[in-house]
Amino acid sequence: MPFARLTAATTPTCHLGLGLAAVGRPGYINLGRERDLPAERSVEALRTRTHDLLDAAYAQGVRYVDAARSYGRSEEFLAEWLRTRPEAADMVIGSKWGYTYTADWSTDAERHEIKDHSVAAYARQRAETDALLGDRLDLYQIHSVTPDSPALTDKELHARLAEAAAGGVTVGFSTSGPDQADAIRAALAVTVDGEPLFRTVQSTYNVLETSAGPALAEAHDAGLTVIVKEGMANGRLAEPDAPEALKTVAEETTMGCDAVALAAILRQPWAGVVLSGAATTTQLASNLHATAVDLDDHQLAQLADLAEDPRAYWQRRGQLPWH
Repeated sequence: MPFARLTAATTPTCHLGLGLAAVGRPGYINLGRERDLPAERSVEALRTRTHDLLDAAYAQGVRYVDAARSYGRSEEFLAEWLRTRPEAADMVIGSKWGYTYTADWSTDAERHEIKDHSVAAYARQRAETDALLGDRLDLYQIHSVTPDSPALTDKELHARLAEAAAGGVTVGFSTSGPDQADAIRAALAVTVDGEPLFRTVQSTYNVLETSAGPALAEAHDAGLTVIVKEGMANGRLAEPDAPEALKTVAEETTMGCDAVALAAILRQPWAGVVLSGAATTTQLASNLHATAVDLDDHQLAQLADLAEDPRAYWQRRGQLPWH
C-alpha cells in the first residue's frame, strides 16, 4: 500500500473504510434512507450523524475515510471532525474530484451533480479541497473514470496530477459503469516521464457486479492499492432487499447479510480496503463484522451465482431514485 499508516495498522478492520457518500448530503440513491436518516435532514443533523459515524469507525479500528467534492458537505464535516480529534492523526484521508455537487441541499433537484474532468475543474476543486482538508489529504482521486473520459488522455492534467504526487499526495482514480475493466486497464497505461501516474484504483465490486475483478487483480499486481466501493450494491444486498441465496448464507454464518456481502469481497486477494457506506452506527458495527465471517467454498459458490450481467446491473442502478 502507498499509505504507511494502513500498512502498519494491525486491527482487522483497517481493511474496511468508511465512505461518506450517504451522509454528506440529504439525497442519494441508496435504498432504505427513509429508515436510516432523520426526517429532518438539516445540515446540522447530517453533520452530527457524520461525526458520530467517524467516532464509531475510529474507535473500532477503521483507518481510512473516503469523501468527495460531490458528496455535499462531506469534506467540511470530515475536516471539522479531524480538527477536534488529534488522536486521529493516523486516519488516512481520501477524497475525489471531477463531479460538482449541484443539488443545493435538496433531495429532489433536477441534477444532483455535474461531471467535469477538465484541468480547470481539477484546479478549482483541488483548491476547494485544500481549503478544507489541507495537509490531511492523503489521496486525491479522479471521480468515476470511464473509457471515454478525457482524464485518460489529457497530458496537461497528467502533468498537474504528477505535480501533486511529487508534493506528497497520492494520486488515484475511481471507476463506474459497465466498462470498468476497460477504464482500469486504460488508466494503468497512463504514465508521466515513463512512470505510472496512478497509485490507487477505487471501483464498484460486489456479489452482483463482479466484472471488474480481473482488471482489479491486474491493478493490484501492478502495485496499485485497490479500494472497493458499493460493496452493498446501494442497499440491494441489505435486509430486507437481499437475495435469498445471500440470506441463506447469512443464516448459516449467524451474521448479517451485509457482513457476508462485504466478507466475500475481503476474500479477494487484491482487495486492499473495502468501504462501508453505513448511514448509522448500527449499520457500521454490523458491516465491521465482515472481518469475522468465515465463508467456505460452497458458500462462496452460492454467492458467486448471484453475479448479474454488468450492463443489466448498471441499468438498474441508473434507475434508482435519489431518496
